[in-house]
Amino acid sequence: MLSEEYPDLLKADGFDEAVIGVVERLGTQAICYDTEKVIEILMRDMSEEDAWEYFQYNIAGAWVGEHTPFFLTRDSFEKE
Repeated sequence: MLSEEYPDLLKADGFDEAVIGVVERLGTQAICYDTEKVIEILMRDMSEEDAWEYFQYNIAGAWVGEHTPFFLTRDSFEKE
């Protein structure tokens, strides 16, 4: 479990099923969440538009220190 292995990392409450791993930045680690999965979880209680607005302002837009979680937006990149 991440909280046992990485006790200093900050979690986004209610989004455990969206965790995809741990990332490092400048010697600091942070939990990484799948943005699409976070939106799916939010949409259990609100519309898609409201979920995106809530996510952008209240979750992705929050800085809570060096262990602030990351949110990965997956995209497919085609080789040219």
